[in-house]
Amino acid sequence: MRLVSFDTAYGARLGAVDGDEVVDLNAAYAALLESRGAGRPWARADTDVPADATAFLAEGPDARRRAEEAVAFARARRGRGYRYARRDLALLPVVPRPPKVICVGLNYRDHAEETGARIPDHPVFFNKFASCLIGAGRPIVIPRVSRQVDYEAELTLVIGRAGRYIREADAYAHVAGYTILNDVSVRDYQMRTSQWMVGKVFDRTTPVGPELVTADEVPHPDALRLATTVNGRVLQDSNTRNMIFSLPRLIASISEILTLEPGDLIATGTPAGVGFARKPPVFLRDGDAVVVEIESLGRLENPVVQESGPPE
Repeated sequence: MRLVSFDTAYGARLGAVDGDEVVDLNAAYAALLESRGAGRPWARADTDVPADATAFLAEGPDARRRAEEAVAFARARRGRGYRYARRDLALLPVVPRPPKVICVGLNYRDHAEETGARIPDHPVFFNKFASCLIGAGRPIVIPRVSRQVDYEAELTLVIGRAGRYIREADAYAHVAGYTILNDVSVRDYQMRTSQWMVGKVFDRTTPVGPELVTADEVPHPDALRLATTVNGRVLQDSNTRNMIFSLPRLIASISEILTLEPGDLIATGTPAGVGFARKPPVFLRDGDAVVVEIESLGRLENPVVQESGPPE
């Protein structure tokens, strides 16, 4: 199943991609219950198939099963009110308000080498906030205080099952699915101190999406090609098999520190080819078009715009 979050006049909604259309899962399930004569179908649907991505993930396999029933019903009935043309939707980050956004630095050997960093002995973590995140198609905003805004293609895990002290052997059981994150970095701020976070959390800079692809559709997340193009020029081209720390190792290491929760995002690092390490450097500019592609997950496309106001 491929899930998207999209914006409406009534707030964020969760849908399942069905060809060129998207099925509003909550609305379709309410219609399904109504067709069965169930009492209070909308109230039940709000509990059983929540419209919010985080709440849906927290419901676990039962919500997934009901969502599949809703899609089958929508295909059979073709009713209005719960099917939308995908091209008409304003996509949001796949999890619009994730409990946590945890990122991994220096997780590809070639990226560590191009930056002059030592290969880490343990995973390097930092975090982002929900205020950074934007959906596919939304503009990456270059803040007026910077002229060194960079791109970074990253495979991202979406947690579906809570856990603490998760063993590597059990790690994949906690993954609901996968998506794409472009870890856009404001390099001049990032390099001010030894702590990277300040350059990673600017408002409206980090695209996530376009889809949450459930884990059953990605049997080999450790062997996916990923690439970044800017204005059609390929600047990153690698494979997740080149990670230093495996996906299970990352999950186990993070869960030693904190409890992972449904809806948490874990961005697993970027390969070589980032802009600031190039000679000469390549930074994003107003009018650029950035595409991050990951095998099996699709294309995350975003324009770049300059924030209004004079440089500071």
